[in-house]
Amino acid sequence: MTFFIFQKDFKMPSLTDGATGGEAVCLKKKITLVNGVAIIVGNIIGSGIFLTPKGVQQECGSPALSLIIWAICGVFSLVGALCYAELGTTIVKSGASYAYILEAFGPLIGFVRLWISVLIIEPTVQAAIAITFATYLIQPFFPTCEPPFVAVRLLAAVCVCIIMFVNCWSVRYGTRVQDFFAYAKVIALIVIIITGMVSLARDGTNVGSFAKPWEGTNTNIGGIALAMYSGLYSYAGWDTLNFMVEELQDPYKNLPLAIYISLPICTIIYLLANIAYYAVLTPAEIIASDAVAVGFADQTLGVMSWIIPIAVAMSTFGALNSSMMASSRLFFVGAREQQLPDYFAMVSPKRYTPSPALILSGCLTLVYLCIKDVFDLINYYSFMYWLTVGLSIIGQIYLRFSRPDMPRPLKVNIFFPIIFALSCIFLVVVPFITETTESLIGTAILLTGIPIYFYFIFMKPNKRPACLHRFMQVVTEFLQKIFPVVMSESDLEGEF
Repeated sequence: MTFFIFQKDFKMPSLTDGATGGEAVCLKKKITLVNGVAIIVGNIIGSGIFLTPKGVQQECGSPALSLIIWAICGVFSLVGALCYAELGTTIVKSGASYAYILEAFGPLIGFVRLWISVLIIEPTVQAAIAITFATYLIQPFFPTCEPPFVAVRLLAAVCVCIIMFVNCWSVRYGTRVQDFFAYAKVIALIVIIITGMVSLARDGTNVGSFAKPWEGTNTNIGGIALAMYSGLYSYAGWDTLNFMVEELQDPYKNLPLAIYISLPICTIIYLLANIAYYAVLTPAEIIASDAVAVGFADQTLGVMSWIIPIAVAMSTFGALNSSMMASSRLFFVGAREQQLPDYFAMVSPKRYTPSPALILSGCLTLVYLCIKDVFDLINYYSFMYWLTVGLSIIGQIYLRFSRPDMPRPLKVNIFFPIIFALSCIFLVVVPFITETTESLIGTAILLTGIPIYFYFIFMKPNKRPACLHRFMQVVTEFLQKIFPVVMSESDLEGEF
């Protein structure tokens, strides 16, 4: 079965300033293939592989089924990423699912997608990552008790501000930070893998979980679905590069290549890391531990066990960096499509960074750090995330039939988007059965975007209060004086 059809003569549209003949003030193509792989790997390998094996084991019941679920999640994520590779090379706009939903279903559905990202998805996920980073970094100073709430939040806020500053200063510095932490977290996982393999070779099945790999297997569909959720949470981030495709050098070549390289790397590392965990820990020990990697290190690394908490902190720092890079591009594109204030579509004329969008992403995250139980809001994340991904893939199928003449330099076999879309529908429906209250609240939050759209975007400006327009103009001018930025001169809107 053919996965892709390539069109070799397809050329990248130009992004020059035709009006002046000079260099356009827009986001520049500074992301290389290596940077792209690091961005995807760095966002996928966050805290998940160090923490979520507990959730997968708890729902699966046996090590063997858990490993199968990890493999299935890897293949599932690869299929989704390849579908997004087609979308990203057909609709060459940053913003990932927002850009694809907007193209397929129009401004209302596109705005609702943007609205839930601004309100819930991006800030809550980034706040949770920042808190995880701070908790693991500060925990050694409080070995016998929980670290103070204020100390964790302040350290998390410092982390957010550093990442925001670095990415506002230079796209190149942001990608270098991403490269470094991607390498660091892969090395940390290789240490875990080698340690586990040495233990398995030395002790065989006398320790760990492999003496009875199928014992306790749970065949309940609901439990397997929840295990999939935990596994897929660890693979989340495979769409990160699609948020920044306008800044990727030769996206028609490098976007699919980055996916081909990064997803198999992550899947293999995840499988080997879980085998290492099971080679040392029993299922009961894995379930009893809130941080499986830390329990693993305590039993195997001795006085060097402090390496793993540091590795988790570094891993989450890199994941937060890539997440903020991606979310800022989403807000940038939303403003460029006139669905957020114009200020967030502006670019630094000296550094060519979307500084206003980065500041918005960082400030929203800082606000959510003030919420005591921010992790409770993550319950709404999976439902909304898979809804938006599913809509993107349904849009891909719809565009295949409604606009068959769209240039598609890379074309996935239609069988895969159909299977992936059906799987996304399943992942959206399951929470309504298992977590009905949270799903209904999430739906209500999503629907609040509809009246916002009709009042602020659909309604003609002359029907809105004049004071609102004047207020936005004054605020924009004030912010431009503090952070010198100008409107992006991208001509992508006319290309598609």
